[in-house]
Amino acid sequence: MCFGKKHLWASALVFCVCAAGNARAADQGDCVALTAQSVRSTTTAIVVEPGMAPSAPGRPSVRLAYCRVTGIVRPVPGSQIGFEVWLPLSGSWTGRLQMFGNGGYSSDLPIGQMAQGLARGSVVVATDTGHKGDDPDFAIGHKQAIADWGYRAVHESLVEAKRLTMRLYGRPAAHTYFNGCSTGGHQALMEAQRFPADFDGIVAGAPGADRVRLNAAFLWQFLSNHRPGDNLHPILGAQDLALLQRASFLACHKSNGNSAGGDRSDLWLNDPTQCRFDPATFACPRASGTACLNQEQVTAAQRMYAGARDDRTGRIVTTPWLPGSEKGWAAYWADPRNPTQPARTNFWRIWALGDPEWDWWRFSYVRDLPAAMRKLGPLIDATDSDLRRYRRHGGKLLQYHGLSDPVVSPLDSIRYFRRVEAAAGAKLIADWYRLFLVPGMGHCAGGEGFWRFDPQPAIEAWVETGTAPQSIEAAGSAGQGTRPLCPYPARAIAAVNDSGERSYVCAAPDPKPSAP
Repeated sequence: MCFGKKHLWASALVFCVCAAGNARAADQGDCVALTAQSVRSTTTAIVVEPGMAPSAPGRPSVRLAYCRVTGIVRPVPGSQIGFEVWLPLSGSWTGRLQMFGNGGYSSDLPIGQMAQGLARGSVVVATDTGHKGDDPDFAIGHKQAIADWGYRAVHESLVEAKRLTMRLYGRPAAHTYFNGCSTGGHQALMEAQRFPADFDGIVAGAPGADRVRLNAAFLWQFLSNHRPGDNLHPILGAQDLALLQRASFLACHKSNGNSAGGDRSDLWLNDPTQCRFDPATFACPRASGTACLNQEQVTAAQRMYAGARDDRTGRIVTTPWLPGSEKGWAAYWADPRNPTQPARTNFWRIWALGDPEWDWWRFSYVRDLPAAMRKLGPLIDATDSDLRRYRRHGGKLLQYHGLSDPVVSPLDSIRYFRRVEAAAGAKLIADWYRLFLVPGMGHCAGGEGFWRFDPQPAIEAWVETGTAPQSIEAAGSAGQGTRPLCPYPARAIAAVNDSGERSYVCAAPDPKPSAP
């Protein structure tokens, strides 16, 4: 019989359920033994309940026998961090422990990724980041929830996962990994910066790491797309964004197959950082027309491409999005539940300003943004470029970012990489940190380019055998084949052999683009 035991273990409330499937009786006993070991470390009363892992939608359907531990850890008063750890029974464990990141402000666990990791024989762990729900309003009355979300939940959950791993198997994990995108990428960089000994290998996808500025950039898009004080009538709509994306492609696609890499037939911009597109080129002769923009729309688009600036110095203070991502801008310039207000309104009302009556039209990028960064930056921004401790730990960091990302600008990843490179030295950084830019990929997945790839085998080979990834093979849509993703600043350059067969190699860009 498979038992679940509920108990208080140190600062963690833990529920252990053995999900045995077709496991042998001896395997089922492993889960009971895990809980029994936990019992010996606490003096709190124990409640023993029979149970099996639930078969509700979203739970993994795997043949591998495993123990599922659900718990709550309270590292400081006012903190309540939920986590789950799934441990394959001893004969199936590879010796790896893998943690997966979250999305947005959501407390949802990445169940699908956890199931995949478990099926590969890893101990897997994830956290609810210290709250329930998906809106920043979870911090109302729960001040510690901001720090839990910002940096504490991943670390504390991992500590519990390592402890459980040691108790079940009698030895620690041989290798520990983190893999996340968006907020998960933010968590990834936060771990490398704050807790460099937690993981041996980290995969950071499209990190929303400069979080205060990111929310300020979303706000800038909303303000730029409305007349002052008018929340009801956006200047640019979905059709206008589609027109802008088509226009920027037509203006800049000639570099495809040349300096941008890729192929000249690609339907996306292989290097949108080269694109200098002015939406004024699509202005209507008059203030009408379906395939052009009126002057008000042109001005709004120009402001969005430029990003917010300090009115006193002219210095850019938010990172703009790149040409080729325009169709996705509408998802984050307004709150999807209430399009008459900016996205992440409660971030500003509750986290940054503490003003439930805050009016975004009074927001000052000179006054309010620096104040928000002083207040929240130390808790939630993962922008420290000093990764010397992570390097000394022997950690490897693989970062990737879609170049058509409309949510987190790929310029953030490029600039962060360059800052780390400047701090560590260009000759040394490739041994432990590589950035892969993905042409034609949106936010974490999707898009017209070659975006279907799995970075996990690459980070495992790097950590376990010292084989640094020279490229990562990525698939496109059906019939497109594959193409290599290259470590920045290299890109996939087409090569044709004597037989006329085309292939791609990773090479540095040509500083002088050839004629189309």
